[in-house]
Amino acid sequence: MIGRLSGSLIEKLPPQVVLDVGGVGYEVDVPMSTFYQLPPLGEKVVLFTHQVVREDAHLLFGFASKEERQTFRALIKVTGIGAKIALAILSTLSADELAIAIAAEDIKRLSAVPGIGKKTAERLVLELRGKLVTGGAVATPGGLPLVAEPSPLDDVANALLALGYNEKEAAAAVKMLPAGVGVSEGIRLALKGLVKA
Repeated sequence: MIGRLSGSLIEKLPPQVVLDVGGVGYEVDVPMSTFYQLPPLGEKVVLFTHQVVREDAHLLFGFASKEERQTFRALIKVTGIGAKIALAILSTLSADELAIAIAAEDIKRLSAVPGIGKKTAERLVLELRGKLVTGGAVATPGGLPLVAEPSPLDDVANALLALGYNEKEAAAAVKMLPAGVGVSEGIRLALKGLVKA
């Protein structure tokens, strides 16, 4: 998997750019948000990449930041969202704007993206709610970013997910824990509660 490219920018044909990395030209598709940040031709550029290997092609998608790439990866996991639609979304909304639109359940704003209808916008909200970050912050339902500080309960929930419980089970188990419980004690109590259920 190619995760990062650093080289000279030799072609700019939106949405594709070509990077010369050690004499090899890599064709990389980028969202317009990244495209507008690119330096002039001949300058050095670093792109965080996501590689898609298909039977008929090896595709590279490039992003100006790790957060943008992370958002792209979350988007392509949504049912019915392919790489091209994910690029269109990130070309219309920045990663932060998308996270806030998802948290605010702003169907109208999401539907304004070319190729996204109301049903797809609703699916995006359903599948991505609480999973996107805004510049190191989690977008809250009010639509405002809030600095994310993992609590012991988050750690307990993550431990339960790692043990194979689904999000619904983990959330229900964590809800039953007493306030101020530590991580290890929280995991023990949560598991005890899940076994009874």
